[in-house]
Formats: sequence, structure tokens, C-alpha cells
Amino acid sequence: MTTYVCSRCQVHSPASALTWCCPRCRGPWDLDFTSAPVDLTSLASRVNSLWRYAEALPLATEIPHISLGEGRTPLVPLTDTVAAKLDFLSPTLSFKDRGAVMLAELARRLQPDAVVADSSGNAGTAVAAYCARAGLDCSVYVPEGTSPKKLEQIRAHGAHVVVVPGDREATAHAARQAADTTGVFYASHVYNPHFLHGTKTYVYELWEELGGRLPDTLVVPVGNGTLLLGSALAVEELYGHGLVERRPALVAVQAEAVAPLAAAFHAGADDLPEPAAARPTLAEGIAIPNPPRAAQILRAVRATGGTFHTVTEAQIRSAQLDLARRGLYVEPTGVACWAAVRATAPRPGTTVVPLCGAGAKTGLAAAPEEGNRPQSVQ
Repeated sequence: MTTYVCSRCQVHSPASALTWCCPRCRGPWDLDFTSAPVDLTSLASRVNSLWRYAEALPLATEIPHISLGEGRTPLVPLTDTVAAKLDFLSPTLSFKDRGAVMLAELARRLQPDAVVADSSGNAGTAVAAYCARAGLDCSVYVPEGTSPKKLEQIRAHGAHVVVVPGDREATAHAARQAADTTGVFYASHVYNPHFLHGTKTYVYELWEELGGRLPDTLVVPVGNGTLLLGSALAVEELYGHGLVERRPALVAVQAEAVAPLAAAFHAGADDLPEPAAARPTLAEGIAIPNPPRAAQILRAVRATGGTFHTVTEAQIRSAQLDLARRGLYVEPTGVACWAAVRATAPRPGTTVVPLCGAGAKTGLAAAPEEGNRPQSVQ
């Protein structure tokens, strides 16, 4: 296995250990892993899951792997220049499957006494499903007020649900306390870098589907930043191996109600000066007041010439209804990027937005208004 490394203080730890964070600064791990170039011409004959990109993935050398056929989600046009990647069609109905399969595969090899995760819903559901696939017992910590449909899905996979009074930060704190117990594997989509190496397959799939190219702009929702940081990893790998000629701009989207990263970015800060207030928002999946990888997220966006946008609750509602009337039923968090694209001046060239979670998980944000028609974006 590869080695964990703390980007802040350069502490190392074997990935075979159950140490979930840097013991010195309590920061998240990165992975000391170097990918090899993926052969585009060989992909047509490969396994139909994210493990098809074996050269780019840690844990890929030992087979077989657990899988639910994750990845390979459709890319469909919304306008002449904007396409959507339908990650809500993943096995557990969200993009979090991309990272969860990596965490569960690692846990399967380590055989801990217990697996714990924390989530506002989608990551916990994905970890529960893949732990079930791997034959691992799992407990998922969720904040009070989590969608009943998501709780039902987590329990259906056999996981134990621990409802924590308070907000998302209180939930994470409770899970981390449990993770400090001997023999526990913390399947954290924030602290464990294997999750990021799973989410980077989002960009590898775009590269494959577009015939060895990438769009000019990748618009990505950001709470803890797992999809954005995974995308940044893939872009750097593809560019570093000479498989793309340029890096697309990474444009990050936050809900206006909880937007600490957007505020820090536009203030020119390298990290969060202080956590944001925890305020209610329809985009619950990205309502993270104090993301542990804040500095990495800000650095990744700036490195590509990207920016941050925020969207209002009204814009989220409108975007969800607009997509539904195009045939795409997506949960409020999952429509944030489309809301941003509709509300801002178009960037030059082609753009891809992810539709991250299915509407069946939460329902409509508001009752539909009669007579509304989908809006075009030029």
C-alpha cells in the first residue's frame, strides 16, 4: 500500500494503519502516490467501472476489487456549450460512490473491528452500501434533520445510524471521537485521500468520453471540496502525462447561505480566516462552515484560473425545477452548479456541470409553478 503524508507538517504514516489524521496537527492526509498514464485506446475492452482506470488508482494492483459498477455515468447536453454529467445515476444515486468504493476496498483489506463515517446523507449512504458489498459492519453519524429518505437508504444497507443533535460540524466531531477508538476505520470522505482518488475518475471519464480532451471549464459544487480536489488531481495527472494539452478552469460553487470558501477566495486569503456561521440552506450537502481542506481548495481553484460563485435559495429552487422539466430530477445540492451557470455570464468554450444527487433522495425544494419553461444558456 501507499503512504499517507500531511501536507502541512510532512508527517508520514503507512496507509495500512488506522491513523485517520495527522497525529501532530490533526489535519487531513494526502497520499504519496504517483499515477501512470492511462492508455485511451485500451479502455474499450476494460471493466465497466471506475477500476478501468487502474493505472491512475491506488489499490488497483490487487484484484478482484469490490464494485457496484460505479462510474460511467452519461454526459448529456443542456445547451450548445454546456453539458451535464449525470452522476445522480450512480448505484446509490450520488457521485459519492466514486470515493466510497475506494474507502470500502481499503477497509476490506485492513479488516478493522468497525467502520464509522459521518455525513449529511449521500456520503453515508455510499459508504453503507459499499461496506455492505464488502461484508463490513458500518455506523454512520448524521445530523438531526437529515432527509428521512436518506436515513431509510442507509439503514436498508444494514448500517447503524447515529443521529447527532446539532449541525454538520457536531456530527463530524462525534464521528471523529469514535474514530479515535482502537481498531476503528474512519471512512472519511474528507480526511482520507483515497476518497479523492476515487472522485478524480469523474474527470477521467470526461476525458475518455470526449476522445482524449477535456472541456474548457469544469463547474463543481464545493462544501468539503471532495469532487473539486479529485478533479484537480485528475487534471494534473492528465496534463502531467501529456494526455491533455491544457488545464480546464475549475469554477467552484457554494450556497450563498454558507459560503466561507467563496468569501476567502474573493478576499485573496490563502485559508479560512474563521469558520462561517451555520445557516440553513436547501443545498445541505455543501453547507460546510469550516472545511478541513480549505487551503487546498483555494489553491486548486487559483492554479487553474478559476473562480468561485455563490447561488441563492431562489436560484437553487429555480434550477431544480428547470432541470426537472428537462427530464432530470436532481436534489437541491446537486443543482447548485446549474444554478450558477444560469445566473452568471457564460465563460468561453465548453462547460461541464455535475448533477450530483438524485431528487428522489429529498424531493422538490418548492412546489412547481405552472407555466415555467426551461431557460436557455448561450
